[in-house]
Amino acid sequence: MDVWCKVMEAIISRRSIRKYTDQPIPDDKVEMLLKAAMSAPSAGNQQPWHFIVINERKILDEIPKFHSYAQMLHEAPLAILVCGDLKLEKHKGFWTQDCSAATENILIAANANGLGAVWLGIYPREERIRGLKNLLGLPEHIIPFSLIPIGYPAEHKPPAERYDESRIHYNHW
Repeated sequence: MDVWCKVMEAIISRRSIRKYTDQPIPDDKVEMLLKAAMSAPSAGNQQPWHFIVINERKILDEIPKFHSYAQMLHEAPLAILVCGDLKLEKHKGFWTQDCSAATENILIAANANGLGAVWLGIYPREERIRGLKNLLGLPEHIIPFSLIPIGYPAEHKPPAERYDESRIHYNHW
């Protein structure tokens, strides 16, 4: 299989996985996910991100208390919090797009390496932002953007057929 096919397979077969085995994730796979995240494009190459790897059970179990959609963290061996650093912003307001690109890179890289992951929205929900800032001791200029629970999948979902020609427009509406 050529590289193009492998890339397309990783993108198209990526699904939100919310059930995980208890198998730990090796450090080299975590590093690979973080390298993928930091390879994302960013406005003016500002790279306004920081990443917090959360692998302490006590912390993972605390998050669902203020994020009702985060129950899978009770099973996940690990999560990565993607944060925007407002002090690194060169192009005001684009940090959210930059962090979105980094988040998607993590999701695709996880899938390509046999891991399951799901994107949990944090920003702009104030109760989630404040909960993570308090739990993790984040400085005021660091904004938690997304949280990605990651683990070896304990569920399998077939690829979703999402291609829709009716959503494609050329040159004008």
